[in-house]
Amino acid sequence: MSSPAMKTKPAANDLAAQLKHVGLCAVPDSLDDFLTRAAKSHWSPRQILEALAQAEAQERSRRSLERRLRISGVKSFKPMADFDWAWPTQIDRDILDRAFTLDFLSEARNLVLVGRNGLGKTMIAQNLCHAAVLAGHSVLFRNAAALLEELHRQSPEGRRRKLRAYANVGLLCIDEVGYLSFDDKAADLLYEVINRRYERKPLILTTNRPFKEWNEVFPNATCIVTLLDRLLHHADVTVVEGNSYRVRESEQESAARRKKK
Repeated sequence: MSSPAMKTKPAANDLAAQLKHVGLCAVPDSLDDFLTRAAKSHWSPRQILEALAQAEAQERSRRSLERRLRISGVKSFKPMADFDWAWPTQIDRDILDRAFTLDFLSEARNLVLVGRNGLGKTMIAQNLCHAAVLAGHSVLFRNAAALLEELHRQSPEGRRRKLRAYANVGLLCIDEVGYLSFDDKAADLLYEVINRRYERKPLILTTNRPFKEWNEVFPNATCIVTLLDRLLHHADVTVVEGNSYRVRESEQESAARRKKK
């Protein structure tokens, strides 16, 4: 009786299948074209190997990028080219320009964006996360409520695994802290995430509530002072003030509809 390994072993004359079997993924699906180009160009054996290695490296880089983008959780977003820097009445552009150099990643510095709804905090965070993925970093972008709910419903072992994942990813973004109220257990979980990354890995956090109001976000929690101490010790904080972009866009759309009538 043949073993599973023998069943899946490609035929000796099937070169494409053999290449896939040894882990190559760039050339097998277009092997005939590759060999035709090699023959027409009179490539030497060394040139064939170099072209094969280059194609494989490019394909693996592409697949790695796709995988990191998928895992990151950064979905559709507006690019920073669409951001109207003149709209907020207050925003520290210097801090954000420095953030887009991605130097804060190697420095394990946090970036905290504070401001009311509709001013582009999430958009900025998504663009930073996307830039980090393109630069080769592992990234997780998570809504605060979803992250805390996910940790809360896990078994003890599952929670430990999730906390390790949140602790070790290259860049973690926790979006929209303060939009909902949480219990003291949620505060403890958020503290655990922040503490595990403290002075090791960078964190982006967005919130619509000033820090003095976090006791209202996490009522009865005893760890808020320590949590904020860890979060802000090595951090750049930028406050964004002004009227909501979404309100402005809604008003502009309403005005445009009225003109059409």
